Amino acid sequence: MNTQSFKQSDIEESWIMVDAKEQTLGRLATKLAFRLRGKHKPEYSSNADLGDFIVVVNAKDIHVTGKKMTQKMYYRHSGYPGGIKSKPLNELLASSPEEVIRAAVKGMLPKNKLGRQMIKKLKIYADDVHPHQAQNPQLLDI
Repeated sequence: MNTQSFKQSDIEESWIMVDAKEQTLGRLATKLAFRLRGKHKPEYSSNADLGDFIVVVNAKDIHVTGKKMTQKMYYRHSGYPGGIKSKPLNELLASSPEEVIRAAVKGMLPKNKLGRQMIKKLKIYADDVHPHQAQNPQLLDI
């Protein structure tokens, strides 16, 4: 008996739409990462990108527990000495809510070429308007 290996051409990728309204950030991110990796499929393989495309709408209405709105910080560095910048969650949600969900999901994906390929399949929008109607995404109730 041989182990069956799947190629990219053997896998059919579907489009899924998720409404992030009143969803908890971490719990939503784990479910999105699970789907992006393709772990919900019986033909899952850790060395191949078998996940689906995911469209997340209403990212601005995400929910967090506790004091995370003011205490959770997001950091970035310019590469120069003293070039670290930080921004709390509430400011980042006001300016670009898509980046909050993207950062949470990206941290749960593999840190290699495969993970960078998977995160490109995640499409996040602050409102309920998105340009992916032609792909006919199926609504996933989380």
